[in-house]
Amino acid sequence: MACFAIFFAGNLLAQNSYNDPTKTYTKTFVSARLEDSLKQQFKEKRLAWPPQQVFIRSFKYDRSLEVWVKNKNVDSFTLFKTYKVCMESGSIGPKRSEGDNQVPEGFYYVNEFNPRSQYHLALGLNYPNASDKVLSDAKRPGGDIYIHGNCVSVGCIAIQDYPIEEVYTLASVARTNGQDFVPVHIYPVNYAVRKSLDYLNSTIKAKQAVNKNILNIKAVYDFFEKKKKLPVVLVNDKGDYILN
Repeated sequence: MACFAIFFAGNLLAQNSYNDPTKTYTKTFVSARLEDSLKQQFKEKRLAWPPQQVFIRSFKYDRSLEVWVKNKNVDSFTLFKTYKVCMESGSIGPKRSEGDNQVPEGFYYVNEFNPRSQYHLALGLNYPNASDKVLSDAKRPGGDIYIHGNCVSVGCIAIQDYPIEEVYTLASVARTNGQDFVPVHIYPVNYAVRKSLDYLNSTIKAKQAVNKNILNIKAVYDFFEKKKKLPVVLVNDKGDYILN
């Protein structure tokens, strides 16, 4: 059985080329007000500034996006902030083809920083990843999946403009401080919320393929919830995620 590594302890093995943020992200974007605000928020939460690593996690049904941070002398991640996702398209289940309006579900990383996006600011994701390339439409899997502002979405994760400024800045700062790849996990629901879990169970009852994928990715959620660390995730030749 052939397996392909997705990520290890916060650093991913590149599947696509990474657009170096130093080419697109400039200090002129970060206003003194924004940087001072982030520094103050970190201070209030007793977090060291600047973060060496950033991890982003989003829950589709719950319409939330979390930013977790850690520093090199700390083993586990700490939740910095939860942002409201103001617009998402599609429904429960992974993205499988171009034009299905689905937000992907699975494990990705930021592979593009776009400070000139028509949606204010945008962080591109490496969809399709190794799993998607096996399970999605071979000819038209879709693409151009972003976390962005402007509260408009067709398969993307949209938050308000000021929140994307914070998320974009934190990801950029971590990249500048040595984090090769910023991991992004996208789940159908927040499994810790009973209402969301009940909705998930009722929705996927008759969808065997979707059910398999969701059970497949929940193991990674459980691992992180227990340890607050990112596990090694592999993809086998069937496109299944394997928690190593």
